[in-house]
Amino acid sequence: MVAEQARFLKMHPKSGVMFESAKKVMPGGVPMSWMAKWPGAYPVFVASAQGARFIDVDGNSYIDFCLGDTGSMTGHSPAATVAAIRDQVGRGLTAMLPTADAVAVSEELAARFGLPLWQFTVSATDANRHVIRYARLITRKKKIIVIDRCYHGSVDETFATLDSHGNTVEREGNIGAPVALNETTRVVEFNDLQGMEAALAHGDVAAILMEPAMTNVGIVLPDNGYLVKVGELAKQYSALWIIDETHTISMGVGGMTGELGLHPDFLTIGKAIGGGIPTGTFGMSYEVATAIAERVHLDEIDTGGIGGTLAGNALSLAAMRATLTEVLTPAAFEQMISLGSRWCDGVDAAIREFNLPWHCNRLGARGEYVFQPTAPHTGREASDAGDFELEQYIHLRLLNDGFLLTPFHNMALMSPATSEADVDAHSKAFRQVCADLKMAPAI
Repeated sequence: MVAEQARFLKMHPKSGVMFESAKKVMPGGVPMSWMAKWPGAYPVFVASAQGARFIDVDGNSYIDFCLGDTGSMTGHSPAATVAAIRDQVGRGLTAMLPTADAVAVSEELAARFGLPLWQFTVSATDANRHVIRYARLITRKKKIIVIDRCYHGSVDETFATLDSHGNTVEREGNIGAPVALNETTRVVEFNDLQGMEAALAHGDVAAILMEPAMTNVGIVLPDNGYLVKVGELAKQYSALWIIDETHTISMGVGGMTGELGLHPDFLTIGKAIGGGIPTGTFGMSYEVATAIAERVHLDEIDTGGIGGTLAGNALSLAAMRATLTEVLTPAAFEQMISLGSRWCDGVDAAIREFNLPWHCNRLGARGEYVFQPTAPHTGREASDAGDFELEQYIHLRLLNDGFLLTPFHNMALMSPATSEADVDAHSKAFRQVCADLKMAPAI
């Protein structure tokens, strides 16, 4: 680690100068607090990004497997999206009125995910907040079920976990919770159908909010039949089922919902579908839309905590239309998923060669390794397999070698611009990391 820290400082002097200036005007020297978690003495400052690569202010070039933690899953500045944005910029950015793109995007989303009606937000976090409000409105119930160690943006109800006695408590690091989490939330382990039914049996659950595969604590895949059974339990106990596909769209054009033929009441998604422009959206069934319409009156429709002035703006919808129809196409996903498998094959080969007690999980165009020999089955298991010090070393080493991984876990994502050569270069670098770790003397 000492050697890599020294190499980082030598390679990034201009970023260091910018960081010193940044500290005078931004807390921690970063635009958002979590950016301080990047490995190294300070974050690398980006000069430009194109396709699957970016260049920092010191002229270093990187193969980007983070891709904005899905926000640039399209690759940086895809041509079709950029052209649509440039055209729309000259025709107006936002007017609080719909455009033709809103209809086209809604039709495309309905075809991909199977839900017929759509609304737009500025982020997936907003989408999740809104559908939780609607779920409580429709069901007249209070509690939201979430999965232990899940991630749904900065939604208050989701920063909960289970203590050693199985009670719902606020998650470590949760800042300024407005109320105790057990007032709003019940937490259930992923893949635990018995726990899910027990949580629903109280009769006070408005909705189940979940990713179809966990992604932000390490990839945790669903057991066969688990997701279908969750949907059945939701209906049995009159709760609404919300699927968040923001990260799991890596499985294909319709995410896991489309791939597995799932039937949620709501679906939320953001990030990738705008090609880098901030946006979010949520879909709903006809039954849900009818229930909302019966309970929301026109004279009060703007005061219920749903929406925002920039929601559904013309620029974001133009970006979504181009991204969905010209960039994140079926052909693009076929290539991306193939590259995801190739990346995971390279990681698996190094793990086997050096007999490391690690495992690599696959989620379409996404791959991630964890520091345990088998795939995690729950969020808690994935969390316990983490090793922050080891992650910081590997991420810094790979950054110095010209590769960027997602900073919060060992995850890589493929874009339409990613090449086999990019993947193979990572496999070679990762193998050397493993070799050096294996050769290092025990401390």
